[in-house]
Amino acid sequence: MTQYKRNKLVEVSGKLAKVAMGSAFADVVIKNGTLVNVYSGELIAQMDVAVVEGRVAFVGQADHTIGDQTVVIDAAGKYIAPGFLDGHMHVESTMLNVTEFAKAALPKGTTGIFMDPHEIANVFGSEGVRLMHEEGQQLPLKVFTTFPSCVPATTDLEDAGASLEVKDIEEGLQWDNVVGLGEVMNFPGVVYGDPKMCGEIEATINSGKAVTGHFPSEDDRMLQAYIASGVTSDHETVTREQGLHKVRMGMHLMIREGSAWHDVKEVIKVVTEDKVNTSNISLVTDDVSPQTLVEKGHLNHVVRRAIEEGVDPVTAIQMVTINVARYFNLDKDLGSITPGKCADILLLDDLQKVEPVTVITDGKVIFDQGKLVAEFPTYVYPAHIRSSMNVKEELTAEDFQLKSRGKEERTSVNVIQVIENSARTAKMTATLSVEQGIIQPDIQQDVVRLACIERHRGTGEISLGFSSGFQLKSGAVASTVAHDSHNLIVMGIDEKDMALAANELVKLGGGTIVVENGRVLAQVPLTIAGLMSDKSLLEVVEEVAQLEGAWKQIGCPLNAPFMTFSLIALPVIPEIRISNRGIVDVTQFKLIDVELV
Repeated sequence: MTQYKRNKLVEVSGKLAKVAMGSAFADVVIKNGTLVNVYSGELIAQMDVAVVEGRVAFVGQADHTIGDQTVVIDAAGKYIAPGFLDGHMHVESTMLNVTEFAKAALPKGTTGIFMDPHEIANVFGSEGVRLMHEEGQQLPLKVFTTFPSCVPATTDLEDAGASLEVKDIEEGLQWDNVVGLGEVMNFPGVVYGDPKMCGEIEATINSGKAVTGHFPSEDDRMLQAYIASGVTSDHETVTREQGLHKVRMGMHLMIREGSAWHDVKEVIKVVTEDKVNTSNISLVTDDVSPQTLVEKGHLNHVVRRAIEEGVDPVTAIQMVTINVARYFNLDKDLGSITPGKCADILLLDDLQKVEPVTVITDGKVIFDQGKLVAEFPTYVYPAHIRSSMNVKEELTAEDFQLKSRGKEERTSVNVIQVIENSARTAKMTATLSVEQGIIQPDIQQDVVRLACIERHRGTGEISLGFSSGFQLKSGAVASTVAHDSHNLIVMGIDEKDMALAANELVKLGGGTIVVENGRVLAQVPLTIAGLMSDKSLLEVVEEVAQLEGAWKQIGCPLNAPFMTFSLIALPVIPEIRISNRGIVDVTQFKLIDVELV
């Protein structure tokens, strides 16, 4: 099913050698550009790059490789850089399928991704992973997969639609282009010897592949136990001090800049101020919205942010090319423009702006002068993957009313406080009114109703709580993008609007929605597992723009609020979350009461 044939080096090495020697001619020669050499860290002027059979044959003065049929690309005045590699990201977070994501990312210079499809895995298990992985194998974008490790993210705090066991990981690690274990979020399980987590890590190490991490804790003993257990990277670093320590401990530091979590400004100080060796550091996106892809870019935006913070452009490019390839043991094929490597090449006018003029993958021009020039195949997901909503019964306003356990007119409650542009939350308390036995939200305190509804097995389970930080003044929002178990989350002021939002998403087959006064203001249908759209990039961008406008209409001023909202049910990042089972204190990894009486 692979449309874009990729030659292994062993299959074409003889041809590459002949072209390098001048006894055969290149398919493509890029002439007279300034080479970004990520091995030496140099910018080398007046360089040519000769390509044959999708790989680099010669770098230097390459006139001897040009024949009558050779396509010559003039790169005078331009920089020739390796294609960018995203070492950790979730395609599902873009709301796009893999094909539409590729159409958005390639023009921005991303030629390879290492995706962790644990979102779809939480809904459809190994089958969902296989479908996304298969879709990626037919694209000009190189799609590598780290097989999800924690499905569900926790075993006793929430309920997902599927689970993955050690045998599933062992099988998945054998698939072509599965290059490691997805982020190991259950770090307590690792350090305290949980058999499942230890079995997954052991299987990955035995396969010779990378064990990618997720470590948001400040506990140094736990961190070092985590590393000693075999985990080799982390993308959850939010402070310079954490980053410096992880680098010193031999961990591959992935510095994240997504749509809603902006870590570059602080963590990049390990490079700009601490002056550490950068060979074990990379830049990643983790989660990006379709708006960010169109308006700011993909990895090129992260590179640009690093440069804006004072990183040398070549160093920043190293952190999305050769460093990533080395981490995943793929530097023999990817990450540089040197003989024998895959010809994934960007032409850039400006190393500060990092906007590609031309993008080449496997020696073929994919994007040029503002237009995609490659054809993309269509991939159709099976019908049952597009029918993932299994809620027991239609929801009513009463389902969202939390009864007080006491008899007083006021009561104190635990509240999940979100933090703008951060994946973290804070645990706070509030005193709220009680009317006819029902605890009321309080707009003045910015405390609103919150609910999480099990949507995979039709159990009818609903947990209720309160959130703060979104500054809602009216209406309700709902989403089936609710990391990581992706149950149905609903938040709002008015219970009737909350019920409407939830019921409408069930009818849509999943997605995200904003309602006010009994009327739908905006919605983004996500019919593939309740996570991804089957529409085009531009259609999804327009729907998300309307969604953002609707969030603002009901009072929310936050950047990418729907992405912050999507993490409110993630019980592996401190401090406090909601799951379908109740309120989770992540610092203690246990369920706690909403009410403090």
